[in-house]
Amino acid sequence: MDVFNNRPGFCPTCGSILPPLQVKGNVHCYNCKQEFQPEVYSGEKSEYIIHFNTYDPSKLVKKGKRENESEEADGPIVERKCPKCGNDKMSYATLQLRSADEGQTVFFTCLKCK
Repeated sequence: MDVFNNRPGFCPTCGSILPPLQVKGNVHCYNCKQEFQPEVYSGEKSEYIIHFNTYDPSKLVKKGKRENESEEADGPIVERKCPKCGNDKMSYATLQLRSADEGQTVFFTCLKCK
């Protein structure tokens, strides 16, 4: 006798939660060991929302010369001499490229010659 037949995703005989529907085959209840057709899930609804990044043209970085050096930097600015042009200000960024027990790799970028 099917007592619980009005709830999709639940066993119509014993009322326990049915396992996820597989690509092929029928559904077997873990509790009462009965086998059901995939239609036992009919009426079940599933919803989801995918959030994408929104396009904001005001946040785009335009290439070209700027007047203020701090706007030009991609990271914090430090006083370090550039070996190419001799400028004394550079920005830096760090990345963990090796294993966790080794230090980070520091990448310096000259604000003048890049």
